[in-house]
Amino acid sequence: MQRTRLRQVMGGTFPSLALWAANPWRHASLLAVVFTTAFFLGNSITTVVGSLNFLDPIVAIITMALTEVLVRQRPRLQRQANRLWLHLADGLRLGFLYGVILDGYRFMT
Repeated sequence: MQRTRLRQVMGGTFPSLALWAANPWRHASLLAVVFTTAFFLGNSITTVVGSLNFLDPIVAIITMALTEVLVRQRPRLQRQANRLWLHLADGLRLGFLYGVILDGYRFMT
């Protein structure tokens, strides 16, 4: 790969995010943003697919597969020295599943 300016900027983004999130308050706020975004995404996907009543099993398989990918990446993320990516992946997974499950309970009542 060539060392272009864009590659240098994009390559430095993730380590600089980890340095930025070293502060506990920033770390917590980043986790809250990821959790809330994932909750909104899970809630909106199930609402839209449920209201359209179209491709329900396929969307369920896709969401389960994406969640399983995050679970399978967890041991690799645990071996890293910086735990930010592990916490972000867990927050994403938990927020998404919480949104899906809460939307399921809402439709049951």
